[in-house]
Amino acid sequence: VQLQASGGGLVQAGGSLRLSCAASGRTFSTYNMAWFRQAPGNAREFVALITWSGSMKTYANFIKGRFTISRDNAKNTVYLQMNSLEPEDTAVYYCAASSGTYSLKAENFGSWGQGTLVTVSS
Repeated sequence: VQLQASGGGLVQAGGSLRLSCAASGRTFSTYNMAWFRQAPGNAREFVALITWSGSMKTYANFIKGRFTISRDNAKNTVYLQMNSLEPEDTAVYYCAASSGTYSLKAENFGSWGQGTLVTVSS
């Protein structure tokens, strides 16, 4: 599956953004989908995951209820709604797809989008 992330931009602290990740292919509904992020000088880190059916969602601890992951299998798209953004959320955000079993580890995701930059100013 090929992925195309969009929706990043510059926002003030406390603001909101919604990221989208459009997937090609007819098997999108069989993939677990996740968002990761990478800030300058930092390793890539897990943000959120949604299972193929949408029945299970997992979030990194630092999200603290501010972000929501969702998907629309009819549109082959996964979303990340980000509210109450903080300067520490500044990073390139990547969507990723996994056809395997449930995992939060980046190495288990075989398809990645190109990333979309989110910049949060203080």
